[in-house]
Amino acid sequence: MDLIDKLIKEGWLKTPRIIEAFKKIKRVDFLPDYMKEMAGQDQALPIGYGQTNSQPAVVAFMLEKLQPKPGEKILDIGSGSGWTTALLAEIVGEKGKVFSIEVIPELKEFGENNVSSYNLKNTEHLCIDGSQGYKKEAPFDRILVSASAKEVLSAWKEQLKIGGKIVCPVGSSIWVLEKINKNEFLKEENPGFVFVPLVDKK
Repeated sequence: MDLIDKLIKEGWLKTPRIIEAFKKIKRVDFLPDYMKEMAGQDQALPIGYGQTNSQPAVVAFMLEKLQPKPGEKILDIGSGSGWTTALLAEIVGEKGKVFSIEVIPELKEFGENNVSSYNLKNTEHLCIDGSQGYKKEAPFDRILVSASAKEVLSAWKEQLKIGGKIVCPVGSSIWVLEKINKNEFLKEENPGFVFVPLVDKK
């Protein structure tokens, strides 16, 4: 059984458009050469600079919680290898846009090159501090954070549209926040995960 079938069978992948993106955007294309033979393993894999290409089951879980839709504008923080950026770009389609933020210059370049191999025209790659979000393009329909923060940061909450969602690891939990109005959020905690810490420029 291949990895995607396994993720579907185990209930990590459920939504048809997310499953289709997983099938089209191959994880192997977002790994360093020395890691490519491990692409089919359901585990986080190192991509250098202390960062990882996240465990596929966890990426599936986070995207299922995020529920990105065609035409949406998404902020992808801690994009690393570019895999989540490409998955999101595939899901939101030509009318959507994904802003990919990676603070480590070498990884920003690595991720951007990986995404470009798929000829996706709806991504923009930025080497900036993700903890500040990206005010210039706010508000966003969805914000995905792929590294563990100490809290769901206020900049992200402010830059989210009403009705939008943030999916963000805090410690060993994945938090899902849905913005009800300017100051109120529905919050859901999903414990039992492991992430590398969010890198900022402080």
